[in-house]
Amino acid sequence: MHDVVIIGGGHNGLVCSAYLAMAGLKVIVLDQRSIVGGAAVTEEFSPGFSNSVASYTVSLLNPKIIRDLDLAAHGLRIIERPISNFLPLEDGRFLKVGGGQTKQQVAKFSQKDADRLGDYQARLDAVADVLRAAVLETPPNVVEGSPFAAIAELIKAGRIGNRIRALGLDLQRDFLDLFTASAGDFLDAWFESAPIKAAFGFDSIVGNFASPYAAGSAYVLLHHCFGEVNGKKGAWGHAIGGMGAITQAMAKAAVTHGVDIRLATRVRRVIVENGRAVGVKTDKGETIYAAAVAAGINPKLLYLELVDSLNLPEGFRRRMENWSCGSGTFRMNVALSELPDFTALPGRACAEHHASGIIIAPSLAYMEQAYFDARTFGWSRRPVIELVIPSTIDDSLAPRGQHVASLFCQHVAPRLPDGSSWDDHRETVADLMIDTVDNYAPNFRRSVLARQIFSPLDLERTFGLIGGDIFHGSLDLRQIFSARPMLGHADYRGPIAGLYLCGSGGHPGGGVTGAPGHNAAREILRDVRRKRVAPTLGRR
Repeated sequence: MHDVVIIGGGHNGLVCSAYLAMAGLKVIVLDQRSIVGGAAVTEEFSPGFSNSVASYTVSLLNPKIIRDLDLAAHGLRIIERPISNFLPLEDGRFLKVGGGQTKQQVAKFSQKDADRLGDYQARLDAVADVLRAAVLETPPNVVEGSPFAAIAELIKAGRIGNRIRALGLDLQRDFLDLFTASAGDFLDAWFESAPIKAAFGFDSIVGNFASPYAAGSAYVLLHHCFGEVNGKKGAWGHAIGGMGAITQAMAKAAVTHGVDIRLATRVRRVIVENGRAVGVKTDKGETIYAAAVAAGINPKLLYLELVDSLNLPEGFRRRMENWSCGSGTFRMNVALSELPDFTALPGRACAEHHASGIIIAPSLAYMEQAYFDARTFGWSRRPVIELVIPSTIDDSLAPRGQHVASLFCQHVAPRLPDGSSWDDHRETVADLMIDTVDNYAPNFRRSVLARQIFSPLDLERTFGLIGGDIFHGSLDLRQIFSARPMLGHADYRGPIAGLYLCGSGGHPGGGVTGAPGHNAAREILRDVRRKRVAPTLGRR
């Protein structure tokens, strides 16, 4: 018998398993795929060409987790982008962000905007620091019954309240705006030129099937600001060897501490006896018993597919049926014979803009129209694309002189409005994505040697991302912090004793952070100490 069985070998499941094993528990991780890592994996998609096939860039991975699991010793190496972003424009101009160039670049479009950048960044950083401090904390949980439990949750809320009060009234107003307003309205209040608003506003629709003018989209912008690379806050980078290097290092750390990882093993059911989760049944007919079960999968998959409805309170199940998923994502990987030659910044020799996040979306209005198109037609006629070419930094991914690129494309409808299948349209939309980049870099289409396509349906079938949702659930006010996945269950515990959520459906949400796995492990260990998890846990 195991102490804990973990469903899903994605990065959060691996982090959770490693922390539990370091505390002396006997842990087994089960994953349906033949490769560990969930959506953070590196695979060869064409002979000689490998890439991060789903998640594709790193910033949000928490530095404490990197240190605690000693991921560097297990092969992880992350390189910062030379500049953060490159935004080519339709009129032949361009904007670069990061690398110490942002103010000078923005001044090409508006000196007023350039002068406001420092204040904007300082304010955003101050608010992001409040979120950064809460990432590895369990949110205050709404509880009923025990007054002592309620007092503990009030203390948590008090700590967070003190951090917010420390901002001062002026920054508290920004804090409120960033949690409730639209990114578009927030950025319009700061800047007048379209390019800088587009560069910043792109973060508000990453994994978010919404207009940048949708209420709450400012929080999604903020969510992408609390990361860091090698100690530099807000930076983005590449893991050498692709995103799979992160999860391979995590798996090695977990195995070093005794975790058993079994691949190609799909969990079919969580076994519940006398109101407690006591193990799982697999697609191979095997029953694996454990004192506790943790799941790194989408909570909708866990509670609606793996748990018998008779074991769930009716109100909980009804709300889980309405758990909002679908991030409007169409993901592609392409093998390239040469680097894109942008009209706005010509040249096929490797330059700093090739190693950045290349954003195809010249304005907030463009992004909003892309969303409207997707709602009406199923996909945007002029899509939003981030193009990342990791082989400019990591030459292990492609043959010499050639390259691989990730295309993170939006907006597309998670479910097509006419009821047709994404299988019937994936190639057409893939062509559109290639053509869209080609409009800005006219050699792009002819340079494509091979391509790998993931429609929202492909992402769901391959990685369990319902509706292609990279966050395991939308990051809106109904589904963040103490309401993630719902009020009363923000502490990684569900309504069934011994069953925990350790994936991105828990706080702080999506992205390759490792935080939900870290936090869930802490709560499991607290229950072990309090004897809420069976006191007969088998220690090694």
